[in-house]
Amino acid sequence: MTDLSVANTTRRPTFDVEAIRQDFPILSQQVNGKPLVYLDNAASAQKPEAVLDAMDRYYREMHSNVHRGAHTLGDRATVAFEGSRETVRGFLNADSTREIIWTRGTTEAINLVANGLAPRLKAGDEILVSHMEHHANIVPWQMIAERTGAKVVPIQVTPEGELDLESFTSLLNGKTRVLAITHVSNVLGTVNPVAALIEQAKALGIITLVDGAQAVPHYQPDVRALGCDFYVFSSHKLFGPTGIGVLYGKAQLLEEMPPYQGGGEMIERVSFERTTWNTLPYKFEAGTPAIAEAVGLGAAIDYLQGLDRQAMETAESALLERANQLVETVPGMEIIGTAKRKVPVMSFKIAGLHPSDIGTLLDQQGIAIRTGHHCAMPLMDFYGVPGTARASFAFYNTLDEVEALFTALRKVQRLFA
Repeated sequence: MTDLSVANTTRRPTFDVEAIRQDFPILSQQVNGKPLVYLDNAASAQKPEAVLDAMDRYYREMHSNVHRGAHTLGDRATVAFEGSRETVRGFLNADSTREIIWTRGTTEAINLVANGLAPRLKAGDEILVSHMEHHANIVPWQMIAERTGAKVVPIQVTPEGELDLESFTSLLNGKTRVLAITHVSNVLGTVNPVAALIEQAKALGIITLVDGAQAVPHYQPDVRALGCDFYVFSSHKLFGPTGIGVLYGKAQLLEEMPPYQGGGEMIERVSFERTTWNTLPYKFEAGTPAIAEAVGLGAAIDYLQGLDRQAMETAESALLERANQLVETVPGMEIIGTAKRKVPVMSFKIAGLHPSDIGTLLDQQGIAIRTGHHCAMPLMDFYGVPGTARASFAFYNTLDEVEALFTALRKVQRLFA
C-alpha cells in the first residue's frame, strides 16, 4: 500500500510555516545528503535566530556578573537577567517574580522541591506519581522516600495511554502528602487533566507539583488557574538554550522550605556563628547563575509570544492527524499511546524491527527521531517493550516532512521484510 491510497483529508491551517522555518537556521541544512527532517523535538527543540542573537548580544555587549555590580555592564546584565525572570512570570501568570526560581532544568527543579519537602514527610506518608512519569519525576521522590520512610505510589494508566482516573481517586487517602504529575507524557503525548487532579488533591491538603517540560512547547500554562503549588519546565524544550530551567512555587511554600544549596547569592549574612538566608527567589539560587541562558530563555518566550499560539496548536494538530492517517501504510507499525487528547508525539514499534535500527536507517535518510526507553522504563514495562521509536513534532515541522517520515519508514520496513 502506498501513501497515495490514504487521502490527505487534513486541512492546511492558515499558518506560514515556511516563513517561520527561516527563523531557525539549523533546519536549512542537509544530513547525509538529504534535507534535515528534525523530529526529535520532545528531547530538545531547535532555537530561533532571536534566541541566538540575544545570547550573542549579551556576551558581546553586557557580559558581567549580576547583582551588586557597581558598574554599567553589571547593571545591563542584571536588567536583562531579571527582565527574563519577569518574562517567565508573565508566561506562567505567576503572582510575583519571587515565585520564579532559576534551575538547571526540570530535573534539578524537581530535586529541589523533593529535598525541600523532605522535612514534611515521615514514615508511612505517600507520594503519588503516575506510571507515565519521566525518571526525573520518579527517582528524586524515591530518594526522598528512602530518607524519610515515605512511599512512592504509582497511578495506573490505561492501555490507550490515558491516566486511570479511577486508580487516581482510589489512591488518594489520608496518608497522601504529595502529588507529582506530568502535564504531558514525553512518550505517549497524552495531555493529563491536571487541573481536575489538582482540585481533588487540594481538597485533601495534598501538595501538588506539575512537570510541564513537555507541555510548555505546545501550550501556555496558567499556574494560578491550575492551582498547583509547583510547576517546572526546561528551557531547551521551549526553543531556548540548554542548561537552564524554571521552578515556579507558591511563595508561602518556598519561604517555608530550606535552601537547596549553600554558597554565594543565597545568603543575607554569613558569620561563623550563624548564617541567614536571602529573600526569594535568591534563597534558592546559590552561586553565579546561567545569565546568558536566562536571557536566551526570555528571548525564546518573547519569540513564541509574537506568534499566533492558536494557529500553532492547529498546525501541530494537523501534523499528528496526518501521521495517524499514514500509519496503515507501514505494515506492522503500531502506535504506543492512543489517548484522545495528545500533543504531536508519536511513539511506535514496527513488527520485527528494533527501535535503534529504525532510528539509524532513518538518520541515513536525513530524518532525526529518538529511540530507546525515553527515560520512562516503568511505562515501557507496562507496554511490554524494551523501547520505542518516537517522532515528535513542533510548529516548524511541515506536512511534507510527515510524508517524508512515512516514505522512509516504508523503505525501512521493506528492507527488513
